[in-house]
Amino acid sequence: MNDSQELADNIEQWKVKRLIQSLDKCRGLGTSLITLIIPPTEQLSFASRMVNDECNSATSIKSRNMRQSTLSALTSIRERLKLYGNKMPKNGLAIFCGEILNEKDIIEKKVTIDIQPFRPINTKIYICDNKFHTEALKDLLVMEEKYGFIIIDGNGTLFGTLQGNTKDILNQFSVDLPKKYRKGGQSSTRYARLRLEARYNYLKKIAEQAAVQFITNEKINVAGLVLGVSADFKKDLSESELFDERLQSKIVKIVDIAYGGQNGFEQAIELSAVTLNNAKFIREKTVLTKFFEEITQDTKKFCYGVENTMKALMMGACEKVILYENLSIIRTMLRNSETGAEEVEYCDREDEISTVNEDGEKLEVAEQGTLSEWLVDNYIMYGTELELVTDNSQEGSQFSRAFEGIGAFLRYQLDESEGESEEEEEWDENAV
Repeated sequence: MNDSQELADNIEQWKVKRLIQSLDKCRGLGTSLITLIIPPTEQLSFASRMVNDECNSATSIKSRNMRQSTLSALTSIRERLKLYGNKMPKNGLAIFCGEILNEKDIIEKKVTIDIQPFRPINTKIYICDNKFHTEALKDLLVMEEKYGFIIIDGNGTLFGTLQGNTKDILNQFSVDLPKKYRKGGQSSTRYARLRLEARYNYLKKIAEQAAVQFITNEKINVAGLVLGVSADFKKDLSESELFDERLQSKIVKIVDIAYGGQNGFEQAIELSAVTLNNAKFIREKTVLTKFFEEITQDTKKFCYGVENTMKALMMGACEKVILYENLSIIRTMLRNSETGAEEVEYCDREDEISTVNEDGEKLEVAEQGTLSEWLVDNYIMYGTELELVTDNSQEGSQFSRAFEGIGAFLRYQLDESEGESEEEEEWDENAV
């Protein structure tokens, strides 16, 4: 997969994540929220016929309010299907429709959302419920291959997984092995035998736990295994008869680590980057490490923070914008109703936007939404790339907290007068 295609796929996944979050919050009256998911192998004409049949059945619903809500949703779905004619989208189709209730159980609005999944969807669903069913969309987000990690050193073992940009620790335990050198007065032969016995029992426990963590219903639950081992255990587990043969065949990389535990897990991920080059976690760490290097070297070809990054974007100076995917900043376009002049303000979700300018003139909200959604919809207009990152890595966590969750690589250096004010410049120096 080329770089631009991977960026595009990441953005599509982000859109689906946000949609799922929004749909999961919706609640409707009785069974008036309808989820219709059609795989690409089905024909749209069959789906249309089924919706027509459901409309006829819905007329017999006893509750007047529920009957009207259900019929309204089915009618909207039928009309939406007509827009596609008889051509099924290549990856299938998902439609969510119904009247949403607010906290007081009063109808707040009606939604009709149709999406063409970014990957083929293999589930056929038609459900009327008081909520939308998004399980099939969630499955699309976890289709990336999962890799298992076993981190072994003389102090203990950690079992973890890496899938996309998400790493999880499944289990870890510590061990107290005899040292290489015996104390005075001990029999060297007896001490060596005890030491070998302790190492054997340790490896046996590792092998047993590996089978528990990475084999489910007699099947391997990961695409591959990475062993992160210290020098003393370089080949002990991979060549041991204690280790399940099915897991041995899944070993894709053995790396030397200098640490155990979580630090060793991080190091093993980095050292196996070439093997796992499709994992988002690796890509995220690589991009952010490069961004931090630009700052450390003070190349002047970077910017960060909402105000600085958006100024650079408007000037067409951004080569690649880095965006924390859970950024809470709201973008509001304000318009002066008398002069028609427009200005854009950015504030945190909890803050209130001022609708009066410096001259005391009243402004009206012309457009409002999250900055993340605006960037995803408009970044191409400014000739830039968009890289979405999480806070699952140490680098991602630092970026989201210390750099406001947004920054960019610049095509060229910006003059101080173009980039930021003295107040902003002082803030930036303190941030770094």
